[in-house]
Amino acid sequence: MAEKKPQSKAIEIIYTFFVGVLVAVFVGVGIAAFYEEPKAPEYPATLKVYTAPVEGNTPSSASAKLVAEQQKYDAKMKIFEKQINLYNRNVSIIALIAAIILSSISITFFKNLRVIADGLLLGGVITLLYSVVRIFGSGDDKVRFVVVSIGLVVALALGYKKFITNSVNE
Repeated sequence: MAEKKPQSKAIEIIYTFFVGVLVAVFVGVGIAAFYEEPKAPEYPATLKVYTAPVEGNTPSSASAKLVAEQQKYDAKMKIFEKQINLYNRNVSIIALIAAIILSSISITFFKNLRVIADGLLLGGVITLLYSVVRIFGSGDDKVRFVVVSIGLVVALALGYKKFITNSVNE
C-alpha cells in the first residue's frame, strides 16, 4: 500500500473528528427530540419583590399571601427536582447504551473502513463522556457509581481492542 500524502492524512483526521462529534450530537439531539425534559415551574411574579410589606412590627395580610405563594412554589420545585433527577438518570443510561452500541459497531462492522470506524469510535467515546456528565445531575450516588464503572470498563475494553489487539495483528 502506498504511503499517504500529509494532506490526505490531515483530511482523514479532520473527517474522523467531524464524524465523531456529529455522531455524539446526533445521539444528544435524538434523546432530546424523543424524550422531553421536564419543565421547571415559573417563579411567580408576585414573589419578585425584595421585601414583604410590614405594618408596624407585624406582617401584613399581603405578607402572609406571599409566604403561602412561596411555599406553593417550593413544593412545585421539589417535584421538579425529583423529575429532573430521574430525567438525568434516564438520559445518562440511554446515552451509555448508545455509546456501547456505537463503539461496538465501529470495532466490529467497520474495521476495514478505518476513517469511519475511528469516527464512530470517537462518537461513542464522546457519547460515553456525555453519559457520565449527565449522571452527575441525577442525585443518585449508586447509579452514578454504576454508570461511571460501566464507562470505565467500556473505555478500557475499547482501548484494549483498538490499540492492543490491532498492534498484535499488524
